[in-house]
Amino acid sequence: MRQDESDEMFDEGDTTLSRAEHREKKRNRRILIAALVLILVPVVAVGGYLAWLNHIVTNNVKQELLLPDSPKPTNNEGQVVEQPKDNGMNYLLVGNDARPGDTGSRSDVMVLVHVPQDRSTVQLIHFPRDLWVPIPGHGEAKLNAAYAYGGAPLLVETMQNMLGVEIDHVAIVGFEGFKRMTDAVGGVDVNVAEPSTSGGFRFAKGTMHMNGEMALAFVRERKQLSEGDISRGKRQQAFIKALMLKGLSKDVLLNPGRLADFVDAATSNLTVDQKLDVGQMRSEAFAMRNLRGGDIRFITAPFDGFGWSKDGQSIDLTNWPKMKELGEALRDDKMDSYN
Repeated sequence: MRQDESDEMFDEGDTTLSRAEHREKKRNRRILIAALVLILVPVVAVGGYLAWLNHIVTNNVKQELLLPDSPKPTNNEGQVVEQPKDNGMNYLLVGNDARPGDTGSRSDVMVLVHVPQDRSTVQLIHFPRDLWVPIPGHGEAKLNAAYAYGGAPLLVETMQNMLGVEIDHVAIVGFEGFKRMTDAVGGVDVNVAEPSTSGGFRFAKGTMHMNGEMALAFVRERKQLSEGDISRGKRQQAFIKALMLKGLSKDVLLNPGRLADFVDAATSNLTVDQKLDVGQMRSEAFAMRNLRGGDIRFITAPFDGFGWSKDGQSIDLTNWPKMKELGEALRDDKMDSYN
């Protein structure tokens, strides 16, 4: 049968379609196919893009043994402190400010990130590096000495025993990573609480837009600030908050090129513990995608001012009653009520 004959007559059961009806059916079928193509092409493209991002993260992120062999915290009597179920997650973020030519391990930023079970808020607790605490096997010393003595595993063990709280995961990022992330998102708007001049930049009180180089100078400064390392910790908190919000903003998430640059910058200087995989990192980031500025709370670990150790070191004096309260709030996933 010729094509024109097939167009004139088309039998479907007992129904005979005219040429016009048959052409209308063919036209509708073509429209349907075109619509499916228009729908599926973006889906395939997004799928490929997500696979590409996953490839970047998988290639960049390094895993190391950062958690201690004994994962449970113990009290002063050496007894294990039991942890309630479904009490959120605790991530220890360690910032390493090793500069070119530096040797040895340094932990200039120690932030415990508590993500509650419902993922509605995030609490970031800054632990001053000069906090005077017991370090297993080494007596009392500054908190960051734990990292120098035994790396991340000893730092985790020290903080777990100090709080009575299990730390689920650890991430170590170099300050250069923060710099690259800042530039990848087009800079960040940071609240400056105290003015200073450092790194060739002048920081005035108020909100300032910072690129990576400027942000690095901002978070490193402490000598010009009223409370030294405590004030520097607050600066670091303000910067981390600004970077988190910008990284979760539509300007980044809906811009494929910028998002890829940010993901690459965030992971190329990132080392995580042996139990934290890419799938869990992706799942956690997705769960927190609706966070806003008011949902992120910053806290400084409790201390009683400044003093001197017996061997003449300038130290931050730990407020142990308040530290116990902080540990209980973390352990029971009630940080919203912690004051």
